[in-house]
Amino acid sequence: MDVRGSREDLIQCSIPFLREVKDMTPGADMERWLNRVYGPDSELYQELSRLIRVGVEDGWAANTEVDGPNYRRSRIQEPCPDTFHFSITAVYMNSNDPRRFEDDDEVDVLRGQYHGHPYGELNLVVPLNEGAQLKGLQGWQGAGWTAPDPGSQHYPEVRGGAVIALFYLPAGRISYDFKAPA
Repeated sequence: MDVRGSREDLIQCSIPFLREVKDMTPGADMERWLNRVYGPDSELYQELSRLIRVGVEDGWAANTEVDGPNYRRSRIQEPCPDTFHFSITAVYMNSNDPRRFEDDDEVDVLRGQYHGHPYGELNLVVPLNEGAQLKGLQGWQGAGWTAPDPGSQHYPEVRGGAVIALFYLPAGRISYDFKAPA
């Protein structure tokens, strides 16, 4: 057994969590609940964070370039009965990428592909640099969770360095067919 952790270890660690949240609806209330119950000091956050870091380091997670080495993702698990029909995906984004822009606060931001969440999304946010954050629909999030609502659309954005987002999609649904705002 790999002491560091494996793809299968991450999936098995996720199953009890997914069993608990399978009938909840992503949104602001769930996001607050996730950060209160499973925030950065929780055992679940610590273990999922450790496993997804190992996955990125060992090359089995967030290993497919989307737009260069600083924006990568990979599907770890397709939706299936064992995961209550959630998919599990990892994304690595690093705002030190040269294709960044400055946000309203004049902070360098890396912006990913515009997309939508037909059934919402649950994101475990794992900063790799102190101060790194992922923009959620409720604002910027460091270590913790975001939970975009069903029907939401957005650009994934990262500032302050590198972040891994481990996200759970109900029925594996994500759509890149939406037109980005002007």
